[in-house]
Amino acid sequence: MMKIKEISHPFWQVLGIGTLAGMRTSSAPAITSQILSHHHSKRIEHSPLNFMQSKTVANTLTFLTIGEVIMDKLPSTPNRIKPAGFAFRCLSGALAGASIYKATGGNVFTGAFLGSASAAASTYLSFLLRKTTVEKTKLFDPIIGAIEDALVIGAGVGLIQIA
Repeated sequence: MMKIKEISHPFWQVLGIGTLAGMRTSSAPAITSQILSHHHSKRIEHSPLNFMQSKTVANTLTFLTIGEVIMDKLPSTPNRIKPAGFAFRCLSGALAGASIYKATGGNVFTGAFLGSASAAASTYLSFLLRKTTVEKTKLFDPIIGAIEDALVIGAGVGLIQIA
């Protein structure tokens, strides 16, 4: 079991988690819920975001993230910059940011904005980086996707541990 400390850097965590939302939509709520399930906050208890502190929700979201990792490799999966995918990535980052900020006593709207904005930027940057890497290296796209998955997983575990 990993040792998790107190949430001490919400600004940087929200930017990091929002960035990961741009790469894998479900990663942001999964990481956030894992953090909050280990850091129950009275500030979030009586709010609509309280569900993010549930261990069951954390585990369910983590399971859904695994499904997204698999789905990303299918040729029928649409590009992340398509309107629906882009919107869900921004909403994912917003949910994560609002939850972290609410739990730490910050402004929910500031957290949602930071999470959404970093998800939006990351969506386009990671899309361009992945496409350019595939074109320049001539590697099969799912291989680059697997490298991206490893980056998201590693960064997510790191964000959980520094919480």
